[in-house]
Amino acid sequence: MKQIKTLALVAVLAAATWSCTSTAETTEESTATMALPDGEMAINSDGSTVEWKGEVLGMKSHTGTVKLTEGNLTVKGGAITGGKFSVDLSTITPTDSTYDADNTREKLVGHLSSPDFFNVAEFPTATFEITEVMGTDLKGNLTIRGISHEETVKNVAIDAEAGTVSGILTFDRSKYDVSFKMPVADLVLSNDIPLNVTIAIAK
Repeated sequence: MKQIKTLALVAVLAAATWSCTSTAETTEESTATMALPDGEMAINSDGSTVEWKGEVLGMKSHTGTVKLTEGNLTVKGGAITGGKFSVDLSTITPTDSTYDADNTREKLVGHLSSPDFFNVAEFPTATFEITEVMGTDLKGNLTIRGISHEETVKNVAIDAEAGTVSGILTFDRSKYDVSFKMPVADLVLSNDIPLNVTIAIAK
């Protein structure tokens, strides 16, 4: 299997999702998939997006983006068969508005970049490498902080006309030693981090 270089993480990836439960949608998916040319296709990092969300349960959430760098997808018989993508964790950018003079965006980025979370100085890149395709899901190995686990990008949608592949990857941060806990007993930071990923194919 050929690889792509880039995260993506984390997520994550603005993502378009769809259901494969209806005949009409299944037909549309097949048509779009078969329109992709066979071979190895590079990723257009400028046109790709990864959106993430972190939530303090019952209280508030933070949202943001992180940049995909470089990579590619492998297509055979009109379907995705492999690939790898990476995320540059030094590009973490909050997009929500829940900040004030004491709790700034810069402070959040510094905390997320610290050893409490992603330890960006030591592990600046997160990667996802596809190992198996199951219907509209792509299974693969996600690596964060040098730790790898099998994860699944779900609800994968191919828009051949726009030249994009999108899906949702949700990972448990505690499995990757992203193990910060809220210092206040009544506040719980969710372990699940969803990434909405849209990969643009270079033309």
